[in-house]
Amino acid sequence: MLLDKGADVNAQGGRYGNALYAASATGHDQVVQMLLDKGADVNAQGGQYGNALKAASKE
Repeated sequence: MLLDKGADVNAQGGRYGNALYAASATGHDQVVQMLLDKGADVNAQGGQYGNALKAASKE
């Protein structure tokens, strides 16, 4: 996995802003947990809803 090779877990870019936001917004709970375990910033801003918590609770 790229994270195991030193990829930035908080890298910004794309439609959702970051990987944690994307996983949260699309309901990928296992990916969210993996990113959190790797140190993803839960307060990182990006995307339509602002941050991962808001994206996860959009419904």
